[in-house]
Amino acid sequence: MLLGVDVGGTFTDAVLAFDGRIVTAKAPSTPQDQSEGVMNAVAAVLQRAGQGTEQVEAFAHGMTVATNALLEGRAARTALVATEGFTDVIALARQNRAHLYRLCAARPAPLVPDELRFGARERMTPEGPLTPLRSEDAHSLAREVAQAEPEAVAVVLLHSYRHPEHELAAADALEQAIPGVHVSLSHQVVGTFREFERAATTEVDAAISPLLGRYLRRLVDSARDGHLPEPAIMQSNGGLIEAAAAASHASWTVLSGPAGGAAGAAFVARAADAPNALCLDMGGTSCDVCVVDEGAVQEQSAGEIADRPLALPMLAVHTVGAGGGSIGWRDPGGALRVGPQSAGADPGPACYRRGGSEPTVTDANLLLGYLSVDSPLAGGVELDVSAAKDAIGGLARELGLELGDCAEGIVRVANAEMLRALRVVTVQRGIDPRGYALLAFGGAGPLHAAAIAEELGIERIVCPRASGVLAALGLVVSPRRRDVQRSVLWSGESLTAEAVAAEVKELSDRAREALDEPDAELTAVYELRYRGQAFELAIAAEVAPELDELRQKFEAEHEDRYGYRDSEQQLELVTIRVSATVPGAEVELGDAAGEKPETTSREATLGGAQLELTVFPGAPSPGTAIAGPAVVELAESTLLVPSEWSGEVDATGTIHIRRGRQR
Repeated sequence: MLLGVDVGGTFTDAVLAFDGRIVTAKAPSTPQDQSEGVMNAVAAVLQRAGQGTEQVEAFAHGMTVATNALLEGRAARTALVATEGFTDVIALARQNRAHLYRLCAARPAPLVPDELRFGARERMTPEGPLTPLRSEDAHSLAREVAQAEPEAVAVVLLHSYRHPEHELAAADALEQAIPGVHVSLSHQVVGTFREFERAATTEVDAAISPLLGRYLRRLVDSARDGHLPEPAIMQSNGGLIEAAAAASHASWTVLSGPAGGAAGAAFVARAADAPNALCLDMGGTSCDVCVVDEGAVQEQSAGEIADRPLALPMLAVHTVGAGGGSIGWRDPGGALRVGPQSAGADPGPACYRRGGSEPTVTDANLLLGYLSVDSPLAGGVELDVSAAKDAIGGLARELGLELGDCAEGIVRVANAEMLRALRVVTVQRGIDPRGYALLAFGGAGPLHAAAIAEELGIERIVCPRASGVLAALGLVVSPRRRDVQRSVLWSGESLTAEAVAAEVKELSDRAREALDEPDAELTAVYELRYRGQAFELAIAAEVAPELDELRQKFEAEHEDRYGYRDSEQQLELVTIRVSATVPGAEVELGDAAGEKPETTSREATLGGAQLELTVFPGAPSPGTAIAGPAVVELAESTLLVPSEWSGEVDATGTIHIRRGRQR
């Protein structure tokens, strides 16, 4: 049996795969200690499957501990050790502005304050040491840092990506002076050039690793007490890693939660014959979107979380604060806004009857008739329409709107936020969304999918039977993976096939050793640019490529991206990244044959008009035809099928609908 558990802002999802079956369950998230919600979800899915813990062979986990710590500004007391004269690099940052016309918009303050930044008497150049770090200086510095009593230390010395000797010496001295302190070394965390990005990433890694470490120790202890295997942790790159390694490098897991959903979406896209898909994962707190091309999620070599750069490979997932629990409000100009504030899991939307009083997207969907008061949500949450009316009624009075108009407005504004996110990952990157299917999942995604698809001109929607817990399913099927990268900055005579092969060999050995799999599959990415350019393009190629092949692939990508190529220009290889992977479990979506419950009907408001919806209670069996207007009440989510949309259910229970009624 294979177990996957994903923590969301409102619910914690669990999937158990065994004997060709997939069993799912949800439990309310427990923000004060996510491990409690994890174990509750595990108990729920095992009970539903009628199984015990003894047969569970693998346990994969995706969580939001690191993400929430960054978003909320929580961090361990962290010191920074940098080359003397460069301790303020994390404060100086880049001299560009995130918002061109918002002159007062400030970047987030460094996680390490001025008084906890220490300069090391050393200087490394790309060719080697200019000022060696003497042993007595390293130990004197370590004693000075120890007096500040930090929980963690980030060590970021110049050019350590090429020559890590000084960072290693500093780490040894720190560990002797402050036993048990967490130390993050930039050449191990990042391994690439660009001082600010490397420093900022290492600072994040050091500041949140103690927090994540405490959480993971609690989870590992709970799993051991429950006779479960030690959990593997989802990384931002879409691969699993051991819990101990994740605790040591929390920055690798900042996108752990969204990465599980993206992995599950790619798995379903391949199985549903929709290899090119736009993925819409709308949960209780946020909405994550990404692009799946040829069955694989797009990746990027760096990203930004909570306005802090992370120079690490990660899935290209974009997040906005639009979820089922997002709160509707009136801004100072009198306009209706939705999110990013969320009712979360506690107290949750007003209709959950747990003390919430703010109007949310879920309350609006209930008032409009898309959700049923007679069908509890996953996790046994019963809905109270009168509480939803009270919450939305207060906002409607503020805005001078009728109750129904306010509810529709909340849904439309939330849709607009998600549309903006999808345009970021498609139109703004030169991708035409009309050539893709929309794969909607998460507890609330299928409710909003059709309206969003119509705005983007998308003709096909794919909704998996397990759409409400797809992130947990993604954890079950994800590979184990370790990435190792290094900036080399080779061009001209230094860029040779022999040099590339030697570097790839060293990185490959390190990746396989870190994964403890000598036969792990290897893939390589080469970041290249024309000499003189400021930024590079990531090119996937063979582990031992010919230089001519690299140039051809780079120039084809450069022409596709920028509209030209220059075959006379000298090429520069900036960074090499090698990934070692062990494939995930082979899981079938399974036979979805089952009961065919009788359809019912109820009134709903669609586009301002009152309509009679056909209601499919439970997951429809394969071959079932679905014609809008209708709702399909799946186990953990609800699919809304407007008029002019119709389709059917395939052999695995996945629902495919298209625009335009079928004859």
